[in-house]
Amino acid sequence: MVKTDFLIVGCGFYGSVIAERISNVLKKEVIIIDKRHHIGGNCYSEIDNTTGVEYHKYGTHIFHTSIDEVWKYLSNFSVFNSYRHQVLTKYKNKIFQLPINLETINFFFKKNFSPTEAQNYLKIITKKYQKKNYENFEEKALSQIGLSLYSAFIKNYTKKHWNKNPKYLPSTIFDRLPLRFNYREDYFNNCKHQGIPDKGYTDIFNKLLGNKKIKVVLNKEYKLGENKIVPKYTTIYTGALDKLFDFEIGKLEWRSLKFKKRILNLNDFQGTSVINYPETKFKYSRVHEPKHLHIDRDYPKNKTLVIEEYPCKNDNEPYYPINSQKNRILHRKYKSKADSIHKFEYGGRLADYAYYDMDMTISAALKKFKKIQKKI
Repeated sequence: MVKTDFLIVGCGFYGSVIAERISNVLKKEVIIIDKRHHIGGNCYSEIDNTTGVEYHKYGTHIFHTSIDEVWKYLSNFSVFNSYRHQVLTKYKNKIFQLPINLETINFFFKKNFSPTEAQNYLKIITKKYQKKNYENFEEKALSQIGLSLYSAFIKNYTKKHWNKNPKYLPSTIFDRLPLRFNYREDYFNNCKHQGIPDKGYTDIFNKLLGNKKIKVVLNKEYKLGENKIVPKYTTIYTGALDKLFDFEIGKLEWRSLKFKKRILNLNDFQGTSVINYPETKFKYSRVHEPKHLHIDRDYPKNKTLVIEEYPCKNDNEPYYPINSQKNRILHRKYKSKADSIHKFEYGGRLADYAYYDMDMTISAALKKFKKIQKKI
């Protein structure tokens, strides 16, 4: 039996931020465990041995936020470079801007619209799709951008990503896709702060978990009722709640991703960090070239790392919750069971069955810590 002040399950941002606060503010001991062989959760970054390029093992992660408290907090552990994220999409061997903006509209329709003219044009082509309430993703998309743009850039990409016809996805998913009537290319245009950690994400986690009061234990699964680590105050769990209870009342549905790395004898493969592939002839949905995330680094001129991203069903690596009514009801049942556990807290994207950006996860962790602090 091992005793500690706090046990945290999961070394992603949610668990690591709380561990840092507990150790440095409360001066209490923490054991933080993770089933993986590394810290950092899905934000983990590592160096490719062949090219020397630092890449994000679980897909490109761009830090962006307008939450000043989060930016100020994370700036204690990293300097961020000046990277600004631009997303492109390849359709019929041509490159278009995403999110759909004035350049996309003009290039696609072979026009030279002003912002007002583009707005008026989309009003005309979407008029027949307008209705009071939108019952699904496709209805909402058609009402905003019309059939041609939807069919080219959104429909099949969405189908690949979710493995569902967009007619069976909630309309709210489309709300994450901005539409612009200007030439702004910065994907996170509305965020006050943006960049890539100058020394990579793993360096941040090493600093977050650097206090001697924190003990990191990797390659360790957490099983309710079988754990030999006994916390004085509480356990903070950041994993999926259905797994916590061994799926006893059903499995929550998730979508996952797989990645295929390729080393190319080129200086530059695609000229940018991420390009989307919406056409069904491509099994992958995106191609990443991570050397573009650190334009200040001196990488080899004759080699580059390229990573293809393949959407897939959940293979024990949950990424995106399938937010159907059935899953929401099931998650509420699991939450009720978790709430009844003595000296037990939970949170983060997996436990909350939610898609969180990194800043939202950090903000939630800081709020959770403040609640814990009041109880000590």
